[in-house]
Amino acid sequence: MGDKMNRRDFLKAAGMSTVAFTLGTTGLFSFGDATRGIASANEAIHPTSGFGGYGPLIKDPEGILDLPQGFHYRIISRTGDKMSNGDRVPAAHDGMAAFPGPKNTTILVRNHELGTNSPYPVNGKNPWSRGAAGGTTALVVTPDRKVIREYVTNSGNIRNCAGGPSTWGTWLTCEETRNLGHGFVFEVNPRDPENEMSRTPIRDMGYFSHEACAVDPATGIWYLTEDNSPSFLYRFTPHDRSQKLGSLQKGGILEAAAIDELPASSASNFTNGKKFGIIWKRVNPERAKEDARDLGCIAFSRLEGAWFAAGTFWFDDTNAGEGRHGRIYRYFPSTNTLELFYESSDANDLDMPDNITITPWGDLWIAEDGPGNDRIIGLTPEGKVYPFAENQLNDSEFAGPAFSPDGNTLFVNIQDPGMTFAIGGPFARRNAFRQSQMSVAAPPQPFAPRISDELAVFAERQGISQLEAAALHRHGVPIL
Repeated sequence: MGDKMNRRDFLKAAGMSTVAFTLGTTGLFSFGDATRGIASANEAIHPTSGFGGYGPLIKDPEGILDLPQGFHYRIISRTGDKMSNGDRVPAAHDGMAAFPGPKNTTILVRNHELGTNSPYPVNGKNPWSRGAAGGTTALVVTPDRKVIREYVTNSGNIRNCAGGPSTWGTWLTCEETRNLGHGFVFEVNPRDPENEMSRTPIRDMGYFSHEACAVDPATGIWYLTEDNSPSFLYRFTPHDRSQKLGSLQKGGILEAAAIDELPASSASNFTNGKKFGIIWKRVNPERAKEDARDLGCIAFSRLEGAWFAAGTFWFDDTNAGEGRHGRIYRYFPSTNTLELFYESSDANDLDMPDNITITPWGDLWIAEDGPGNDRIIGLTPEGKVYPFAENQLNDSEFAGPAFSPDGNTLFVNIQDPGMTFAIGGPFARRNAFRQSQMSVAAPPQPFAPRISDELAVFAERQGISQLEAAALHRHGVPIL
């Protein structure tokens, strides 16, 4: 094969399919008169690789949303606008998910983090608790980013903050409170809005101040964060792990994370790159927080966003770390290992991470919720950060970043004043290989392969992880 075998030849020799790393070249999206653009169609688009950002942000002449050159946004929904039935769009847009809809549409399910009083409540026909203003709405969005329907999907909740999409097309909306008998998770089906399921709390998923949740599609196990101080990390193992509509309502087992080597621990002592073996301790769903504390489970500062991708559960601690700018963790169920992946040491890098998502090309994107102008920050597998968007509405948080199923549109909310954006531009193409790079977990030390200097250089040259290089070498691929 020769000493100058390129990456394409190497992958073919290893029996692996090649992966495209180039950016899309379709150019600017045209949003028509309603568009608030950042760059004109005549401007040259030369984004840096999506694998490290898209270049500097351009000031928005409308004073709302700064984006890199070549990207545009459209505001597709605002608090107070009329929905399909004539009711007003509720306030306090928060967590959100995107699902494929009919005729190539995208169905967005959106939280509204409201309490008991609001001039723009979620006015549902079948509320769980009358007088509670929170709930969820849905938007059906066409490929050209126009809303053709907007409607309530559940109501009667308090402080619907974040949540998580199921693998079967529903949204789990989480109440961030333990007041007035609220503090539960509800399952919302956007194709069957305001049904009985949407007003039935999944009590076995716990009574606590919920933030976000995410499911491991390989096992059907859910992971949940708690937005309270101190807060704990939970997992919910359903009795029925078929991942079908109605399976969660059959109940399950709730547990909280603890460190195997220690009887009790505070996450404040963790350092960047440090890994821990995790065990799970069963808690009573009705007193989850109290049990987690009494059992010596890991006490985090205040947990927020959650996302599961490529075998890895990601979550963040919004005001943790030496400078209290926030931390990003990843947990590997396959090895029961928890790692502090990134700690921000400077507010300019990342400040108070909140909702998160993995992009189609594999970076982690983070919505900030700190003082001043909040941003969407990208985090690469190498631990580098870059800004993608900045909100010029001072002290109004970003929330609910979600990509359309085709990866061409980023939907995101600004909470106050409530606005939902559709952002288009030259996003990087889908890249399963890079997603796996974000989720490389080292096996337990006794089972880890020996990585020679020669093998490490080989992995670096070929652009793969050392574990992947060791596996290929074990199966006969020569080190060049």
